[in-house]
Amino acid sequence: MADRAKILGTLETLAIGVAGGLLFLWLNLPGGLISGAMAAVGFAALAGRPVIMPAILTQSVLVLLGITLGSLVSRQLIQHMSAYPLTIGLLALATFCSTFGSSFYLQRVHGWDQTSALLAGSPGALSQITMLAAEKGADVAAIAVVQTMRVIILTAALPLLLALTGIAPTAPAEVTSLTASPLELAVLAAAAVGVALLLRLAKFPASWMFGAMIASAALHGTGLIEGGLPPWMRGVALVGIGAVIGTRFARIKKSTLLSHINAGLGSFAVAILISAIFVTVIMLTTHVRFADVVVAFAPGAMDAMLALALTLHIDPIFVGAHHLSRFVFVSITTPGIVHLFGRPQEDVDD
Repeated sequence: MADRAKILGTLETLAIGVAGGLLFLWLNLPGGLISGAMAAVGFAALAGRPVIMPAILTQSVLVLLGITLGSLVSRQLIQHMSAYPLTIGLLALATFCSTFGSSFYLQRVHGWDQTSALLAGSPGALSQITMLAAEKGADVAAIAVVQTMRVIILTAALPLLLALTGIAPTAPAEVTSLTASPLELAVLAAAAVGVALLLRLAKFPASWMFGAMIASAALHGTGLIEGGLPPWMRGVALVGIGAVIGTRFARIKKSTLLSHINAGLGSFAVAILISAIFVTVIMLTTHVRFADVVVAFAPGAMDAMLALALTLHIDPIFVGAHHLSRFVFVSITTPGIVHLFGRPQEDVDD
């Protein structure tokens, strides 16, 4: 019965995600497939529907997303790599400032304890943050609400913002118009899964997506494979990642969400303001496209931001390098920051 309920919940989630994605696509909203699927599944989760995305489906979606992102690699994209050291350094500083800025807001305005505020203010690496929160005795539910709201708002708002301001590129990369042959697709899939498994063994962050992306980028960058996934597969990847993001609301009680919604919105505003300052500095000192910098510096989850890079035709290599750098920075520094600035461990134990 449990397996049957899981299967029915998965089918319902997929149906809701497809319906939401197609609706947003029909309305011609930017990033329609991912935003529509996320919104529809998120609302269904809040309405009490048993939305679920099993691990095997999530991993498959991430592999498809990685393959598609890797197929966008070109010499033109790689030319921007000279700006990476400067922008990644500024991203690390922006992450540090954003963490402390959001933490200060949550403590002073909403009365949060130091440890919970620091963990909620840390952008990205939600799994690591949640485990650290449980270990330190922090308010896991409140942290999950703030972190989830940040991802949801960014995924929904960034496409609209870039489209309304006319900043996002309007034409997709040429390679996305080419579809690989069945043999090339088989090679792509085998290489993507193989590299992803190797990265997973090495405990590399976001191994399924980045492994597939690295394999696909290598095959396309060397000219061994010309085309990418068929359009319908790219659509499946975008709807799938939107559904995965939407299911995060299934883990949060409505009462918990409502009690912390103001904290989530306020800390999000602080993080965005700080990120905007650093984006402005980069635009004044480099020649990187504004849309690329905005998505790269957006304090959201790696999978969601890379999916947006794909659907908005933004440089996936630039965005991926920066979000991976922030993930590593947050994973390495957050335990130390919490140890130095959070509550002493004996206070937590008491």
